[in-house]
Amino acid sequence: MRNTTRYSVQGANPLWQMYRTVSFWKVMKNFLVIQLARYTPFLSWKNWLYRTFLRMEVGEHTAVALMVMMDTMFPELIKIGRNCVIGYNTTILAHEYLIKEYRLGEVRIEDEVLIGANTTILPGVTIGKGAIVAAGTLVHKDVPPGAFVGGNPMQLIRSGNASGEERE
Repeated sequence: MRNTTRYSVQGANPLWQMYRTVSFWKVMKNFLVIQLARYTPFLSWKNWLYRTFLRMEVGEHTAVALMVMMDTMFPELIKIGRNCVIGYNTTILAHEYLIKEYRLGEVRIEDEVLIGANTTILPGVTIGKGAIVAAGTLVHKDVPPGAFVGGNPMQLIRSGNASGEERE
């Protein structure tokens, strides 16, 4: 089970009521910053934008590729360790709106993680140190340190230790 906090709503679905959940101006600012960062070719500038305007934790030497889409409503719940690579067109979500409730959950990507292109990371998951996530994966649960995972639904392909070396 993912580590999310659930909030019930009455009446229309929570996405219809989203500005009761989060300020319109916060979403507008986040959207503009994220769009600028998605196209910025300079990794240090991109990380500065994330840290300064979105209050995300982004570790030193982390490379966020072109077109990565961070959560527009709650980017401050995204924590990325040092020396990570986040592949092209990946989506990282810290919220999910359902019919009768919405959920928020911190996304924690630990140090030296490789995330392949076109991956979607759902709220409330932790990706352990040294893990590798194959391109196109739907990350719907925690990934152990050093593991290699992939697919939809995500499956463990190889387990490993925190340094990323395969276990015997």
